[in-house]
Order: sequence, then C-alpha cells, then structure tokens
Amino acid sequence: MLQVRGAVPSTPADLVRNASTLTQGVLAFLALLSLISWTVMFTVWRQIANATSRAKKFGDEFERTRGLEEAGALAKKSRANALSRLFLRAMHFIAETQAANMRMGGRESAEIKGPTTETLSGTQIETLHLLMESEASAERDRLGRLIPWLASIGSVSPLIGLLGTVLGVIDAFLGIATKGSANLTAVAPGVAQALIATAAALAVAIPATFGYNIFAHRLNRFDLMMESFGTSVIARLVREGRV
Repeated sequence: MLQVRGAVPSTPADLVRNASTLTQGVLAFLALLSLISWTVMFTVWRQIANATSRAKKFGDEFERTRGLEEAGALAKKSRANALSRLFLRAMHFIAETQAANMRMGGRESAEIKGPTTETLSGTQIETLHLLMESEASAERDRLGRLIPWLASIGSVSPLIGLLGTVLGVIDAFLGIATKGSANLTAVAPGVAQALIATAAALAVAIPATFGYNIFAHRLNRFDLMMESFGTSVIARLVREGRV
C-alpha cells in the first residue's frame, strides 16, 4: 500500500502504478474497452461517410438520367453503393413480376427483353414498396452492425469503474486496519488510487456515448435518404408507365 511505502502520489501515473492489483486489472480492462471503442468509432465513421458520399453521387446522377434504361446502365456501373443496389433490386422485381403477369395472361414469352406495357397491380406495387424497405433495412443493418458496441461500452464502463473503485477502497481499508493507522495521510492515498478507476471509466464511457448518439443520428439520416430514393424510383416508374 502507498501509505506503508511512504510515497505520496503526485500524478495520475503514480496512482495507477501504486494501485492494488485488482484495481490495475480493472484499469487494464478499461483501456482495452477504450481501444475497442475508438476503433469502432473510426470504422463506423469511415463506412457511413463513404456510403453517404457514394449514395449522394449516384442519386444526383440518377436524377439527371433521361429514362430507366439509362438509369439501369448507370446502376450496373456503380453497384458499390446502397442506392444503386436498391434500384437494381426494384427493377429485378418488376421484370420478374411483369413476366409472371404475361404468363398468367396467356402470352408465350416468359422473359422481358425490352420495355413492356404490362403493368403491376396495386398489391404488387405495395409489395415492391415493402421489398425496397426491406432492402434499405438490410443496408442500414450492414452499416450499423458495430454501433451497438458503443452503446454497450458506454453503459458498462461506469459500472466496471465503480467495481474497481470499490475493490480499491476495500483494499485500502484492509491495509489501514492491518497497520493500525487511520489518519488522513494514510487514508487519502488509498482512496485516491481507488477513485482513479472511476475517472478512467468515465473517460471511456463519455466518448463512446457521444459516438453512439452521433452515428445513430447519421445512420437515421442515411435511412431517410434511402427511403426518399425509393419513393422517387416508384414515382419515376409510374411516370414512365412501368407500374
């Protein structure tokens, strides 16, 4: 114990070095959580930023296309973004549904090779809308799969820090009882060593909580972008007589 060794801590590093073994173990675990938290934040930031940039670029180019064939060619050249995958999935569904409608109508061809006047029913349009929502949800889940780690770290870290503090205080009081000294000089260093675990836990939890809220908001904005794009795709299909 620090009070036995006679040294008085003057820096946080001194508190960590002279803390009990249990408290040091808690601090090491918190350092690991902090590393995971910052790694997750950097990874999610990069993924969402890249996905948003590519999606906005495709959305702008999509609005400038003069027809669905041109938009389809554009989407096939840029499949590395959520909106192009969403558009291609919608067009694939329309082609399959129109082909099925033609077969049910007694036509010979089962494959759509060009523009067709076969339209979708109201139920099929609603199914298309649900399909696009499902595809958008899959994209959102893919981008946000690491974000729950931030929520978990932000909520668990203070409890782990509190555990380290409690263990440190117990160890400090046991040392005081063993040596029979209860003055402030003997008590304060041990309590300070214990409290360093709580401070470290807050240093881990605060950035993780901020990161979770920020990235959850950005993910919601990206979800709204996909929803808006899906609506514009259906509107264009209606304008061009495809549904």
